[in-house]
Amino acid sequence: MSMLALLAATFLASWGMTWGVRRYALARSIMDIPNSRSSHQIPTPRGGGVAIVLGFLVCLAAAALLGGVDSLSLVALLPAGAWIAAIGFVDDHRHIPARWRLLGHFLGAAWLLYWLGGLPALPMPWGMLDLGVLGELLALVFLVWLLNLYNFMDGIDGIASLEAICVCMAGALCYWLVGAATMTWLPLILAMATAGFLLWNFPPARIFMGDAGSGFLGLVLGGMALQAGWIAPQLIWCWLILLGVFVVDASYTLIHRLIRGERVYEAHRSHAYQRASRRYGSHLRVSLAVTGINLCWLMPLAILVSLGWLSGLLALIVAYAPLVLVVARLGAGRPDDQGVS
Repeated sequence: MSMLALLAATFLASWGMTWGVRRYALARSIMDIPNSRSSHQIPTPRGGGVAIVLGFLVCLAAAALLGGVDSLSLVALLPAGAWIAAIGFVDDHRHIPARWRLLGHFLGAAWLLYWLGGLPALPMPWGMLDLGVLGELLALVFLVWLLNLYNFMDGIDGIASLEAICVCMAGALCYWLVGAATMTWLPLILAMATAGFLLWNFPPARIFMGDAGSGFLGLVLGGMALQAGWIAPQLIWCWLILLGVFVVDASYTLIHRLIRGERVYEAHRSHAYQRASRRYGSHLRVSLAVTGINLCWLMPLAILVSLGWLSGLLALIVAYAPLVLVVARLGAGRPDDQGVS
């Protein structure tokens, strides 16, 4: 009962802090001003993701005291998450050069990776695959990429919040299905912290998340994915499947922009979800479509993998294949002046 009360407190605290951050942003004119690369049309306060960060980290510490979260998770996630959020917060207020921002991202990811024990062995159709040092490097790049792609994908109202909530709720269910019920509290706390913010960010958004919140969510979700693999080997595939919409859209877009020689760190609006929002003239429809894909396509596949009824690698391919076709059809990665096919 104490943990359930903590979840409710997390939700309420996040909601209240988002209200406070919005008032602060309005008073200090910390606004996201629309430009040619924006997906919104009116100036909107930004930085509301700070409420997610504070709500999650404070309640994470409280959950550790209550015995709902292990001390290792606290040591791994709290310093790394706070560090990445601080970088994003400063960048929201005063621009940080990309190279220094990326260095900070690698430092935060390295801390998280060290305390989580690195990349677990991956269950493959032919047996367990231990990548050794190469696996550690790949895991580090994975965390930094997920951190940044979450920032890239936070471009229309509600999408980043709904994605995090869906992934966390489904991830908690997978923990429960493999008999690791005590691990469910960690993703549930993050889901509640994000849900409190979502009430202010749901289309039409009254405040945006900002880099502090989006980078934080990306890092923490990546950390949970790696941690899940140590709890039950097949669960790392489950989390990768659940993150499919963001991973496929961001990765596909990045690859195409690299091929054209574009500066990938510069703002743009060529992601599939951005092109879809312009095509259909609605943030709400696109964000709800992403939620539907998560609940009706990716979550069932993740459940089958968690139960051992489907190979994780095979399920990942099955999950991602239609997503690749969708983002390609929407023209992800094309210049803004090229229409949707």
